[in-house]
Amino acid sequence: MVRKETAMRLPPQHRGLEVKIPSFFRCPISLDVMRSPVSLCTGVTYDRASIQRWLDSGNTTCPATMLPLPSTDLVPNLTLRSLIAHWAASAATCSPTAGGGGGSDASSVRTSSPASLVRRVAASGVDPAPALRELAAYLSDDDVDDFEKNALVGAGRAAETVASVLRRKGEEEASVEAAEAATRVLAAIVASDGIDDANKKRVAAGLAADAPATAASLARVMRGGSGLEARVDAARLAELLLANAGDEARAAAAAETPELVAELVRLIGPVDEKGTLDGNAVGAGLSCLAAICGSRRGAARAEMVRLGAVPAAVRALRATSEPGASAKALRVLESAVGCAEGRAALCEGAEEAVPAVVGKMMKAGRDGAEAAVAVLWAVCHRYRDRRAADAAAAAEGGLTRLLLLVQSGCSPSARQMALELLKIYRVNAKSCLAGYVSKTTHIMPF
Repeated sequence: MVRKETAMRLPPQHRGLEVKIPSFFRCPISLDVMRSPVSLCTGVTYDRASIQRWLDSGNTTCPATMLPLPSTDLVPNLTLRSLIAHWAASAATCSPTAGGGGGSDASSVRTSSPASLVRRVAASGVDPAPALRELAAYLSDDDVDDFEKNALVGAGRAAETVASVLRRKGEEEASVEAAEAATRVLAAIVASDGIDDANKKRVAAGLAADAPATAASLARVMRGGSGLEARVDAARLAELLLANAGDEARAAAAAETPELVAELVRLIGPVDEKGTLDGNAVGAGLSCLAAICGSRRGAARAEMVRLGAVPAAVRALRATSEPGASAKALRVLESAVGCAEGRAALCEGAEEAVPAVVGKMMKAGRDGAEAAVAVLWAVCHRYRDRRAADAAAAAEGGLTRLLLLVQSGCSPSARQMALELLKIYRVNAKSCLAGYVSKTTHIMPF
């Protein structure tokens, strides 16, 4: 088959090239040269931004073939991306406008090269904030080729250099503005689909090189940053830090940073006087708190409880309908009830907390369901708090959910806890078992 070459409108980084474009470099949706080609399970390749918009609109078919999609996974087409990059480079060399003043790409309006910006960040005695802001803009620019970004982050050591800003101490400690700008750069690297995993690992390694200092800087950004977006970015980097801190001592030191925990609790709280919760903020805050819970350090758990993690997690649990966020909130509560202070905090608000846990038991995936059972078992059965037991027995659908969990493929420990929890319904006159009084013979689950 002979492929046609068609002259067409180019994206900004290729604009001004007087060449014909191979048709298979074009996205079937936008008809522009693909910047980040990805393939569907049907084998058709699209530009990532275009196909993502198609899928986000609720479509479940392949735009080109109209076949139903059993999977919406997007697989990067690295071969095609490499071909497009080589074609663009060779076309730029041959173009009459290459090297002249007629180009209009993004690099022509930058005051500094990305490499020089990295050197300015590393320079001592110089405020790195302006250079960091330019770097953040460069890495967030969709018109910049992913190969250039990866070269800067990897060979250009941008990841390590920017991460070092968050590790500065004493007189060299970065200002809140500089720390926020560094956070934006690193968050842009981690969030980019076009950045290789190896380069994202460079960010993680740079953060973990001095985990306590990095955690303190991220907490300062969350406390004094310019807006909610900066706080969310800092929380996501803090989670990355906790997941990659080399040894247990460094991870524990980061997890037990009071300032960080306090800001994470504040992040999952209301963002205005009306009590509105922001979905991105709640998700990022709960993810990081769940990562702290994973450290299994008693001091970190007690600090979370002292700073209000229990009511904050309950509030988020009641407000969210997203299974992932619900599961994270339940994991935070599961960790909290592992200490006396956490159980006391949950039982103090049992009338709201326990129904919220019961209500999300079958709506947060398997991990969330087992965390919910662990929470209820700790306060209702093991430590036999009457307030929690009464609230669980009165919660709508509690018996049904426990029976469903017992019959599902849950772990043996979760099944045993669910069976023991069922006993609170037998001894409570207001429970759903009152409906079992009839002429029909029923097999009791206990």
